[in-house]
Amino acid sequence: MDATVTEATTFIRPKHPLIIIISGPSGVGKDTIARGLIERNPEQFYFVVTATTRPPREGETNGIDYFFVSNDEFARMIESDELLEYAIVYNDYKGVPKQQIRDALGSGRDVIMRVDVQGAATLRKVLPDAIYIFLSAESEEALDQRLRARRSESNVELAIRIATARKEMRRVDEFDYFVINYDNEQEAAVDSLVAIMSAEKSRVDRTAISL
Repeated sequence: MDATVTEATTFIRPKHPLIIIISGPSGVGKDTIARGLIERNPEQFYFVVTATTRPPREGETNGIDYFFVSNDEFARMIESDELLEYAIVYNDYKGVPKQQIRDALGSGRDVIMRVDVQGAATLRKVLPDAIYIFLSAESEEALDQRLRARRSESNVELAIRIATARKEMRRVDEFDYFVINYDNEQEAAVDSLVAIMSAEKSRVDRTAISL
């Protein structure tokens, strides 16, 4: 009698691309951690470039750090419904263009966005299935020192940023995860985000995100 060969069934669930929202007060290192993720695996991650009406700081590059646009251009983007969300931050407009996110998700890449706490609250309404991570310094004193060390604002502007950062720290419960970015230990923070993303991709209720 011929033996009957039964093919083994392989259980493979699709791993849909994620949208990771990295937020937290000014000075906690959102840009640094986002860039650290991308450096780990440039083919996996796409970093969303935010549009802003503020002028570039020293060392910033248009199209890489931000899209630096005029007030008129930003108004046109709003009118054309090109932005996922936008807000006034320290008297300047910031907003997230939609199309680059659609393109990244369509290619299977995980999307990394860094936004302020106000922007994260707005995004929660339009992207409820994204992963929201609150990035923090190790203490209020450490956060103050980081803001002062940047030397990019006047004394009045710095005082406003510090006061705002302290207020934003009280909104941590609005997020899914809390990660501390210790001074000189950025790799540990990146490790935490990688672990979070790995766990989220293994969730049985994870579905595809569409805009």
